[in-house]
Amino acid sequence: MKRFFLIFTAVIIALCASAQDKYPNHPLPQNPDTLRILAIGNSFSDDATQYLPDLLEAAGIHNVIIGRLYIGGCTLERHCREYDENLSDYVYMKSTKNKWETVKRHKEGHFMDGLGDEPWDIITMQQGSPSSGRWDTYDPWLGKLIEIVRKECSNPDAAIVWHQTWAYSHTYTNRSFANYAYNRQYMFDSIQLCVDKLRKDYGIDTVIPSGPAVQELRGTWLNTDKDLTRDGFHMSFREGRYATACVWFETLIKPTLGVSVKGNSFRNAGTENEVSDKEAKLMQKVAVKASRKANSK
Repeated sequence: MKRFFLIFTAVIIALCASAQDKYPNHPLPQNPDTLRILAIGNSFSDDATQYLPDLLEAAGIHNVIIGRLYIGGCTLERHCREYDENLSDYVYMKSTKNKWETVKRHKEGHFMDGLGDEPWDIITMQQGSPSSGRWDTYDPWLGKLIEIVRKECSNPDAAIVWHQTWAYSHTYTNRSFANYAYNRQYMFDSIQLCVDKLRKDYGIDTVIPSGPAVQELRGTWLNTDKDLTRDGFHMSFREGRYATACVWFETLIKPTLGVSVKGNSFRNAGTENEVSDKEAKLMQKVAVKASRKANSK
């Protein structure tokens, strides 16, 4: 019995080691002269990064380049097929001076317009939201996308990071929610299980926990009728986008440049999406907590 246990343990260790060898990853950079972040995603990465340049500007940080390469609803599988077939369905946006500019408009951009544009230090990935809690949609496509990035990115030491997205609002009635029995908590739990598995199977150490932060905020006085969304699944322009941008800042900027989102003065002042000091402090606090919990060793 003891011998069987030792053999079984050795097999498990070997399998884990082989997975890590197949998909090697690298740590986040430390205090680079210029930090370059590329988000390969869909409308959820578009939502979550919209206010990131504004938070950087408020923090006095001017050495961060951000790119977002996205197709609405894009899945891991579609990203791979877009690359393989050299299709031009992407939007590619870039922030070099803490302001978003469109490089390639809708259905103009190719995959390599984004990935080949800079020697990216951090490359984030995510699954399309209807599939985000279904593991059968990750394998083999996540592995294939990682292989494409490793092959084509000019920075061999780029860190691959996972963006954990949020569950739909309890008000959402689209049939894509049927995958989760129209249950917000069930969808959240399903996404979490997939994230736990991909961390182990693909050596992804850093997770941007937008989903957990949003889920916690939904249990506070800040929540809205549509659970911080504007349509049941996209983040609201005010609270939702602000909260998720704080999570991105805390998860990627704090470890690399040493500046926390806590105390950041950006409020979207003078716009219809302005947040109050009380709201901002709560969202920043939850972002710090979620990031620490998701990435504690």
